[in-house]
Amino acid sequence: MVGKITRGRIVVICLAVALISSEYFLYKYSNWRYAYTEPLNKRYSDFLPKSIPPGNESQYDITLKMDPDGMFNVHSSISIKNTSADPWNELVLYFIPNMFTENNNPKLHEPSKISIDRISIDGNEARFTLDKDKLTVPLNKELVPNRVVVAEVSYQFTLPEGGLRFTKSNGNYYLAQWYPIIATYRDGWNKRDFRLKGETYHTAFSNFKIKYDIPKNFTIVTTSEEDLYPSKSQGHIEANNAKEFFIAILGDHQVVEKKLGNINIRVFSVDKNKNLNDIIEIAYASLEYFQKTIGPYPYKQLDIVLDESGMEYPGIVTANSINGSSSIGTDALRRMVVHEIAHQWFYGIISNDPFTDAWLDEGITELAAGMFYSDYFDEDIAFEEEQYVHLPLPVNLPLDKYSKNQSSYIYGKSTAMLWKVFEQNGGKTTVEDFLKTYFNTYQYKEVDTKEFIRFLKYYLNITDNSLFSGWLVLDDKE
Repeated sequence: MVGKITRGRIVVICLAVALISSEYFLYKYSNWRYAYTEPLNKRYSDFLPKSIPPGNESQYDITLKMDPDGMFNVHSSISIKNTSADPWNELVLYFIPNMFTENNNPKLHEPSKISIDRISIDGNEARFTLDKDKLTVPLNKELVPNRVVVAEVSYQFTLPEGGLRFTKSNGNYYLAQWYPIIATYRDGWNKRDFRLKGETYHTAFSNFKIKYDIPKNFTIVTTSEEDLYPSKSQGHIEANNAKEFFIAILGDHQVVEKKLGNINIRVFSVDKNKNLNDIIEIAYASLEYFQKTIGPYPYKQLDIVLDESGMEYPGIVTANSINGSSSIGTDALRRMVVHEIAHQWFYGIISNDPFTDAWLDEGITELAAGMFYSDYFDEDIAFEEEQYVHLPLPVNLPLDKYSKNQSSYIYGKSTAMLWKVFEQNGGKTTVEDFLKTYFNTYQYKEVDTKEFIRFLKYYLNITDNSLFSGWLVLDDKE
């Protein structure tokens, strides 16, 4: 029913609009590096989340062709919109395959071979420099905010043996970070030096269209939920709102599948003697738990590829029963798979910079996995603070500040200290409710330590930083 609008109502509406507008603009110009978003729900209607804008929007249109000898020919077209406040005179991209060439990684038994044929900007050939994994392309014309440029890169590569995620082994090809990736932009290009330990590349959510052509004796398994099994040797696949696009090209292998609602879970292994039932059962159970406890999984397919080091990618994870030169047991492998699946929410949907805030996705992922283990294995939650008393540094330092024990900080100490905070504020039930609320608040946004602690303090009604003393570096105003 539409009622009559009186002069008094008009005044009230105008005052409300003015107050909201003034609050927004005061907020916007005092916190320009954060994006203003709507309140999360009625329960927290007075909390306004602030996410960190990536500085650009990008869409990738890539053609990938693999020949029988393992040479890949790629043409990548990237539509890049400048969503920052600054004009750009250059583009800065990651080109991680270059880190596995003989010049940059001479210890590899079989290094990668890389050749860039041509780079163009809006159809015009462009100059470029490639320094390690930093690809810089000067722009002839300044790219002002809200304008779009199309960068095209044609190149070839082979995969190294013994590479980090970008590698080949046992006749299989694993393509991680295989295409030029536009960096995020924060008061300048946010490009960090490549490190073999940890993730030093940071990307925005993007859309991908991939046209592929592989030899007929291989199967392609990717981030896309469109790749069918057995795969065709040629096809088009897509993924939207994804942090990156991973491809595994597998030779002779086995696969098991299981449905959870409308989600198809697939486990692949080139070891035909490996029993995959334990892995698919734990994958099924953890996916079911995380959906119920945190929020919906965004794809219709979840792939687990064994025989490659443990790592998360959108829609697909990898895990291996070999850790370095040592074998790990079935239980450790299952826990690795659960950890990587939990990353689908904390990395795949809620983003953070893995160089400056690695503890966020790793610590929260481990915390979520711990809640699942408590249910599935009927075990006590055991994140023991005492294990980490010998680690004097805070957990939220950039990766290059840890000369040793990096993993113990960002995986171990961070999780133990987070659990201690929740243990004093309701325990497991509080953790589970927090994870759901955190997910609903920040999905497809980027969070840093400052914003996470701001939300955590609000959620738990904490008024000071005493619970974070000694394990986090926080601004006095946080």
